Amino acid sequence: MQQGDVIDTRIEELGPPGIESRIRYRHFVEETDRVLFDLSLDHFRRCLAQGAEPVSFEPAGPRRRTYFDPSKLKAAVVTCGGLCPGLNDVIRAVVSELHYIYGVRTIYGVKYGLQGFIPEYGHDLVELTPDMVADIHSQGGTVLGSSRGQQDVGTICDCLDRMNIRLLFMIGGDGTLKAAQRIYQEITARQLKIALVGIPKTIDNDIHLMEKTFGFDSAVEEAAKVIQCAHVEAKGAPYGIGLVKVMGRCSGFIAAAATLALKEVNYCLVPEVDFDLDGPAGLLAVLRERLLARRHAVIVTAEGAGQKFFDAAGGFDTDGNPHMGDIGIFLRDRINAHFATTGLPVSLKYIDPSYQIRSVPANSSDHTFCGFLAQNAVHAGMAGKTGLVVGSWHNQFVHVPMREVIRRRRFLDPRGSIWLAVLESTGQPSLKNE
Repeated sequence: MQQGDVIDTRIEELGPPGIESRIRYRHFVEETDRVLFDLSLDHFRRCLAQGAEPVSFEPAGPRRRTYFDPSKLKAAVVTCGGLCPGLNDVIRAVVSELHYIYGVRTIYGVKYGLQGFIPEYGHDLVELTPDMVADIHSQGGTVLGSSRGQQDVGTICDCLDRMNIRLLFMIGGDGTLKAAQRIYQEITARQLKIALVGIPKTIDNDIHLMEKTFGFDSAVEEAAKVIQCAHVEAKGAPYGIGLVKVMGRCSGFIAAAATLALKEVNYCLVPEVDFDLDGPAGLLAVLRERLLARRHAVIVTAEGAGQKFFDAAGGFDTDGNPHMGDIGIFLRDRINAHFATTGLPVSLKYIDPSYQIRSVPANSSDHTFCGFLAQNAVHAGMAGKTGLVVGSWHNQFVHVPMREVIRRRRFLDPRGSIWLAVLESTGQPSLKNE
C-alpha cells in the first residue's frame, strides 16, 4: 500500500442470513473475528496514538447461518481472460462444495467467459455436476472456455435475472474483476438479490491486496524447467547465451521467483527496475565481461521489462491492458547484432514458453490453494456476501472488497526482500549508466 491510503474493508451483504447452515462438522467463523492488515508494531503504535482501530479484513470461512436456501438456489461459474494453471481445479472445487457440502443441485457453467451471457453469441450454458467435473483438475486450461473483451453489463444482468441465477462466481484477473465490479454495481442498482463472488486468477501474481494468486506457483515451476534448459544450452557452446522471456506485463514476480528457484540465472530483467543496454554499465557491456570470464550466461526477462526501448505503440487490448513491445525478440536481435560487431562469436538460444506455462495443469501447491479459494468463495456466497474477492492475507483466507482490489496492480518492490534476494542470487549490477 502507498502511504496515506485508506482501505475500506467493509463487505456488503444481500440481507440477514436466516437459514441454519447444513454444515455440522466445521468451526464457524464469527462476524466479530478479524484478520489484521498490518502486523507490525509500528502500525499498532500509530493506531494507538491516533485513537484509531487497526485496519483488518473479514475472515473467510463457513458461517452459522446462510442467506440462500440450497434446495432452491441456482448458481453459476464463469472463467474469463487468459488461461492459467488451476482454473479447472477451482471449477471442480466450487461444484463439489456447493453440491456435497451445501446441497445445491443446480449449478451452471457459463461458456467462453462473459460472452456466455450474451444471446447473440449463441453459447449454451453447461450444467455442472460432480460427475462432470470429477477429473478436470488433471487437465490444463478451462473446460468452460474463456474470452477477453468487454460485454454489455446490462445484458449480463438481464441474463442472470432471466435465468434466476442468484449466486455467481467470477474467476479471473484484473480485467475480469473490474468487469465483476461493474456487474455488481448494476445488480445493486437494480436491487437484485444476486451475490457475486470473485476468485482471483493470474499467473503474474499482480492483483492488489492478494498475497498470492492461483497459478503462480505452477507458472514458476514450469518457467524454472525452461530456464534450466536454457542454462544447458548456454553451457553447451562457447560464449553461449540462454535468453528466456516469461510472462509479467507489469509485474516481475514470475521472473524473480523462477530466478530464485534455480540460481542459474545471471541477469533478471523486470518491469519495475530500469536498465540500460548501451554504455559502460549497460547490459551489453556487462554481458561481454561475463562471457569472457565464464563463457556462458543466462538472461531471464519479464515480458514488460525494457519498454522504454520501444516507440509507444499506443492503444490497449480487449481487456484494457496496454500494448507492449516484444522485449524477448528485441533483446535477441540487439545482443546478436552487438556481438557481431565485436568479433565475439556468441551462440544465443531464445526461448519464449509463455503459452506452454499458462496451459499446463496445476502443480500440487496450486491444487491445494485452488481448493481453499473455492471452498471459501462458496462459504461467502452462501452467506449472502457479495461484491468481494476471496484471497489470502498473512496465510489466512479473507474477504476483500472488490472495489479495493481493482484500485491498482500489485508490483514487485525494487527495495523489497524478493528483489534484493534476486540481486544476491544473480550477482548482477544495476545495469544503469549513472
